[in-house]
Amino acid sequence: MGSEETRLVVLRGNSAAGKSSVAAGLRERFGRGLAVVGQDNLRRVVLRERDRPGAANIGLIDLTARYALDAGFHVVVEGILYADRYGAMLARLRADHRGATRNYYLDVPFDETLARHATKPIANDVTETQLREWYRPRDLLPGGIETVIGADSTLHETVERILLDTGLTHLPARDR
Repeated sequence: MGSEETRLVVLRGNSAAGKSSVAAGLRERFGRGLAVVGQDNLRRVVLRERDRPGAANIGLIDLTARYALDAGFHVVVEGILYADRYGAMLARLRADHRGATRNYYLDVPFDETLARHATKPIANDVTETQLREWYRPRDLLPGGIETVIGADSTLHETVERILLDTGLTHLPARDR
């Protein structure tokens, strides 16, 4: 799946960790040719489904990432993507991808999650109690495959680090 030239980036972490902002920053810096496969978009908007084991969005994330990689796009898969629910799918993506794959976990403590959440448009719709229920500290994938990035890394620093780690800074973008 994909080619030796395509890059697959997986961004995971708790709610309000900055995953969507980092994905948007990567796309902004790279330009065309980088697909963002967002769990929230596919699960909540496209399917309007709850996050549960075996849910349909898991397969849709997988299919969407594979399709984009096969079409020559670099892909960023981003979302909470709990290890126990999404880990097997992410492992298959990693194993099947012919190009470089990098996994990142944005590690933000709960108090910072609350502060960041307060600035989001959905702040009035999602309560602190719900955030506590969803929060899983260091929900890392097995095998030590993820680079953990702490809350002290700024958005700019995180985007730059991922661009450098993946080599996306040296690859030509499509039709800039």
